[in-house]
Amino acid sequence: MQSIIAIENVSKSYASGVQALQPVNLEIRKGEIFALLGPNGAGKTTLINIVCGIVTATTGRIVADGHDIVRDYRAARSKIGLVPQELTTDSFETVWATVTFSRGLFGRPPNPGLIAGLLQDLSLSDKRDSRIMTLSGGMKRRVMIAKALSHEPDILFLDEPTAGVDVELRRDMWNLVRGLKARGVTIILTTHYIEEAEEMADRVGVINKGALILVEQKQTLMERFGKKQLTLHLKSAMSRVPDELAAWGLELKNGGQDLVCTFDGNSAFDIPTLLQRVGELGIAIGDLQTHQSSLEDIFVSLVSDRT
Repeated sequence: MQSIIAIENVSKSYASGVQALQPVNLEIRKGEIFALLGPNGAGKTTLINIVCGIVTATTGRIVADGHDIVRDYRAARSKIGLVPQELTTDSFETVWATVTFSRGLFGRPPNPGLIAGLLQDLSLSDKRDSRIMTLSGGMKRRVMIAKALSHEPDILFLDEPTAGVDVELRRDMWNLVRGLKARGVTIILTTHYIEEAEEMADRVGVINKGALILVEQKQTLMERFGKKQLTLHLKSAMSRVPDELAAWGLELKNGGQDLVCTFDGNSAFDIPTLLQRVGELGIAIGDLQTHQSSLEDIFVSLVSDRT
């Protein structure tokens, strides 16, 4: 698949000696949703701000839709929309004026119909003449999204777009993202709600301590690092796992009330045979439960392994 962003050996160091970003090499594919995950301070926002021209890289080169972001800044930036974490907008302007002004900043001709459509999609139509200062935090977040989309970018960065907002905005936001993807817009997002990344993303990158430690197709990542767990809730507690079950790698938990087996998510684990063997040994099962690793489980494991 054709790439729309090429990041080559990009790093960021400050005069204090702090290295916020170790050399990163990454290609974002045209039309995909790419989730960049990492703990606070990992370097996610630094990388996004470098691509968007807000922060200057110490080393490396970035090309956005064929345009070098340094040598051809205006053309590159016109391709990119950014919804930052911070709510930064002119408090005294109206919603309509600030979104329209953002479009004009990129040299785009007036298009009242497009602006009206954006406001409608983001449930802002009834606030079009309201000053920004009168809006709630959630409404201000909606305005930031409308501003980022006002010049019809081909690439959209969403840096924690639903942090601290209500469920309704999160739903509207992801409906809008699905529509943008359907129109061919490339979307790069960071989020603390990892279940959102699990639902929305095509590929996932994990960044920790300034280093990009993994980039993978979401489904491949789930299969490669995912685990499945089978828990047998026993009617009577056991003091030890019977020798006859040693080959299954079972563990006793919950004071001997639970018999637990953990195995690779893509392995062919023979649960029926295990249950048959447990029954033959006269072990009474009250209930059983299965659990499969979520993207959040995998993320926590990856980051923890490198702390």
